[in-house]
Amino acid sequence: MNLLAFDTSTDILSIAVRHGDRVWEHSGAGGAQASTTLIPAIRSLLAQAGLSFSQLDAVVFGRGPGSFTGLRTACAVAQGLAFGARGGQGVPVLPVDTLLAVAEQARAQYGCTRVVAVLDARMDEVYAAPFEWLADADTTTGAPGGGRWQTPQDFGLCAPEALAVPDGWTLAGNAQAAYGERLAPQAHHVHVLPTAEALLRLAPALLAAGAAVAADAALPRYIRDKVAQTTAEREAARNTAPARKP
Repeated sequence: MNLLAFDTSTDILSIAVRHGDRVWEHSGAGGAQASTTLIPAIRSLLAQAGLSFSQLDAVVFGRGPGSFTGLRTACAVAQGLAFGARGGQGVPVLPVDTLLAVAEQARAQYGCTRVVAVLDARMDEVYAAPFEWLADADTTTGAPGGGRWQTPQDFGLCAPEALAVPDGWTLAGNAQAAYGERLAPQAHHVHVLPTAEALLRLAPALLAAGAAVAADAALPRYIRDKVAQTTAEREAARNTAPARKP
């Protein structure tokens, strides 16, 4: 399949293109910069892969949770590109959970099969969800590697201290740098991000399962309703948060 995937849910912009059996990747500064750099970077990567928008089979994006601005940017770009692809005939959009992409990246990079995926939610909280890789003799039903991820019904949002990691599970994501020992100090930690390459690995099974939607039905996944704290709320959080060790 010819697939375009991108994620702008963190401070790192990640883009990947699959053309047949080959994959091209690009990463750069995310955050607020993603809104201006995402489309030019996509065009450049497609050109490197020898692909045009008329040849794409689907557009894949990290739908969240994550940066509110980043999620809106990714969703809007995915919708626009999918609408215009194939000479205006359009292609499907595949929204993929960013915490699932974190788990998949931890599996690919470190061999983790029991993962509590965590992303920094800012405002002294983390997004988190457990994922377990189940071996599957039928490799057509899962991601490369002969298996599939067992995913939870819902994702969590909590203070770093409130996150519990079962024995034998790995905590994977980008939150340890922000919270240090406040975040599951007894657990095994690995630093990974929801990369576009992880989205591409997950895409075939999700597409086969019917997870793709029409461009106008693609939406971000928000866990938190409130974007920012008031000045009083930030001050209260500073006064009640445990002191960090130097």
